[in-house]
Amino acid sequence: MNTKIDALNWKILRLLQDNARVSFATIGREVGLTAPAVAERVKKMEDSGVIMGYKALVSHAVTGHQLKAIIALRAFMGKLKPFLALVGTFDEVVNCYRITGNENIVMEVVIKDQFHLERFIDKLIQYGETRTHIVLSHVINNAPIHGAPN
Repeated sequence: MNTKIDALNWKILRLLQDNARVSFATIGREVGLTAPAVAERVKKMEDSGVIMGYKALVSHAVTGHQLKAIIALRAFMGKLKPFLALVGTFDEVVNCYRITGNENIVMEVVIKDQFHLERFIDKLIQYGETRTHIVLSHVINNAPIHGAPN
């Protein structure tokens, strides 16, 4: 479904991306609408699938997961489907993408330390060859909304 989004809805979406718990009254003040009008627009965007859900952002460092890594996997013949069925059960994986190119999978993982990383890679190598990159810092905090006017 391709839902047309007007400029006010783009502003509402940006505010919700910054803070999904912001009140409709606060959004209304920012975009020049009443709280009920904002609520109606948000409900329509939820119903149409534009807004897919809300989530809590977790500080992995505070939970004891000091390292973040990007791991690419090039699956062995016949191992991609079993891996895809299993990857959702790994607590370490916060994002996983099936990609084109030399590798089949790219995962963003959070781990406690290098020993935890080693054990996690040991789980992965039965499914394919891995390439691991340790994340040093987070450069961009929010991804842009695709299709949003500038």
